[in-house]
Amino acid sequence: MEKYPSFGQETSSRNSEVIHAGIYYPLDSLKLKTCLEGNRLLYEFCQAHNILFKRTGKLIIAINKEEEKDLEQLFKRGRENGVKDLEQLPIAKLHTVEPHIKATAALFSPSTGIFDTHSYMKQLAASFKKDGGQIAYNTELTKITKINNGYELSVIDNGKESFTFDSRIVINCGGLHADKVAVTAGLALEEYRLKYCKGDYFRLAPAKASLIKHLVYPVPKPSSGGLGIHLTPDLSGSVRLGPDDEYVKEIDYNINAAKAAAFCESVNGFFPKVTLEDITPDTSGIRPKLQGPGEGFRDFIIRNEEDRGLPGLINLIGIESPGLTASLSIARLVAGLVKPIL
Repeated sequence: MEKYPSFGQETSSRNSEVIHAGIYYPLDSLKLKTCLEGNRLLYEFCQAHNILFKRTGKLIIAINKEEEKDLEQLFKRGRENGVKDLEQLPIAKLHTVEPHIKATAALFSPSTGIFDTHSYMKQLAASFKKDGGQIAYNTELTKITKINNGYELSVIDNGKESFTFDSRIVINCGGLHADKVAVTAGLALEEYRLKYCKGDYFRLAPAKASLIKHLVYPVPKPSSGGLGIHLTPDLSGSVRLGPDDEYVKEIDYNINAAKAAAFCESVNGFFPKVTLEDITPDTSGIRPKLQGPGEGFRDFIIRNEEDRGLPGLINLIGIESPGLTASLSIARLVAGLVKPIL
């Protein structure tokens, strides 16, 4: 069931379209496990189904001595995490591969890339239907009621007609609304409550975009809601700046054009050729985060709620980055939870 007229209208289509390598996440976390496996599965899937992708590689750069220390720790974490191809790039080589980037140290991740997310989701939907699945668009869930042999689901369709049906298993992958779906089943848990972290993007003028070949990221700030404003080439050769991170109360995809100066200043630290005239508002997205501003790491929640008296209700909550990269691995994990019930 999908309340929108088509698939992927929120988080899945409003992001950087990056295939992540698994550098940032703590050992033994679901984010790390599913990102590492998902990276491999996603490249294989794109190859098998002729979905456009590009192993652009990613540079993470430091611009001063303090950031160099953070970069060294990031390199150690990445290697400990199993990102075996992560390398410390000599500055001379950085200047060769990205001559317009200003930095004092850099890491290079060859297994990071970009891909066509719309074609990916379209292929998943087609495969699902081919295997006998049905997708009910314009259908919004309003309540989940536990019954003897599963659940009764109350929904409203596009014509505002309400109806119910029964299901033995319910998989809640409601994205920005996954916590609300859990509440309708009776799980009003504080640890499930999502916080919305908005990220705006700006588009770089073609003349400046042509100067960038790789994904270029600053050293991430631990208290930030994202990975910092970065340069993201797309498959057309254009480049976006962003996303930033701003916690918001409501879902609103309007872009604050007044942020342009802050974006320009942020990027100028490592790409000084960008001027205010080179950037224009592009798009925005919202991350469904479990941690609030300044709070520590929170992992994906992926679990069968059997121990809470709701067997067969499988919740996926807080599926933010690297959720897109991890998606096929997450699907395997959920299939493992479903199989014993069947």
